[in-house]
Amino acid sequence: MIFTIRTTVGQEKVVIDMLYNKAKKEDIEIYSLVEMADLKGYILIEADSVKSAEILIHNVSQIKGGKVVPGNINIKEIAGVLESRPLMSSIKQGQTVEIIMGPFKGSRAKVMRVNVAKEEVVIELYDATVKIPITIKAENIKILN
Repeated sequence: MIFTIRTTVGQEKVVIDMLYNKAKKEDIEIYSLVEMADLKGYILIEADSVKSAEILIHNVSQIKGGKVVPGNINIKEIAGVLESRPLMSSIKQGQTVEIIMGPFKGSRAKVMRVNVAKEEVVIELYDATVKIPITIKAENIKILN
């Protein structure tokens, strides 16, 4: 079952990280945590019951209301949004990306080269004083434009 949780707008990734760590630490059975770009201020939790979802979100900051939004979401309702797209074919040289994992998490960068065979990209951080090319796995970036 998929449940909706209200969060502080702009803090969806932080909340997902906190929930993921709590689920792992306390051995709470959940299947997935999803942030949707089109749905600011909400995250989706896939769990076996409402009780599991409520135990997971209990006493977690940045969650509004402290409860699961009433109602269950049918997977068919959001299937179009959740369809996977081939990542490597959507990354182009010159695009702006955000790093979502690793030591540069949250930083924005420009794609300089794409290595499709190794599924890696060479990027340059916008905030860096010295422009040094960094090679990272494509799965660690999110395309912004």
